[in-house]
Amino acid sequence: MHILRPQFRIEEQRALEFAGRRGFGVIVAADATGPRASHVPFVLAERDGRRIVQIHFTARNPLVELADGVRRFLLIVAGDDAYISNDWYASPDNVSTWLYEAVHLSGVAHLRGHDENRAHGDALLAVAESRLPKQPWDLAQMEPGKRESMLAAIRVVDLVVDQVEGQAKLNQHKSDADHVAIVDQLTHSDESGHRRLARAMRALRPGLDYDIS
Repeated sequence: MHILRPQFRIEEQRALEFAGRRGFGVIVAADATGPRASHVPFVLAERDGRRIVQIHFTARNPLVELADGVRRFLLIVAGDDAYISNDWYASPDNVSTWLYEAVHLSGVAHLRGHDENRAHGDALLAVAESRLPKQPWDLAQMEPGKRESMLAAIRVVDLVVDQVEGQAKLNQHKSDADHVAIVDQLTHSDESGHRRLARAMRALRPGLDYDIS
């Protein structure tokens, strides 16, 4: 990840927390024909002093064969984004841009055995279900034959993370007046992602006079 400006960089621990909260991203690796990618849910954990991103693919996914314990994988975790028009700023002659938050996690990928499929499924569901306002659902509630058939159809991969990169491009380099002007535009957007970005930007400069009505 090319960090555009030092003030946009997300500190490593915050980047990991961001990725863990999102729990969904794009995994990328390359073979002789070029890059291959899949959109995947994941769980992020620490095991034996190492940061592990655990994911799964369908057994026929070409990325399964690439998880050979040597090849590097990249996981791209994107947050919210918003296009910013140049005439939204308080000052003249700004360039239109795009604000966003994103984290890249990379390292060597290792294919796990079939005997780890159930534990992975349980861990993934525990994280995802905990975010919902209901009694958590788990694999134990599934008809056993169907459950085992579904688990047999996946392959689990551990990505051992050795590089963490994060960027939050939230106009940190702009003046207070321009910062407020953009936050106010995003606050009143119909898109929930824009409003979340506005909250993140207000947290960067909490003492300014925003229009949150």
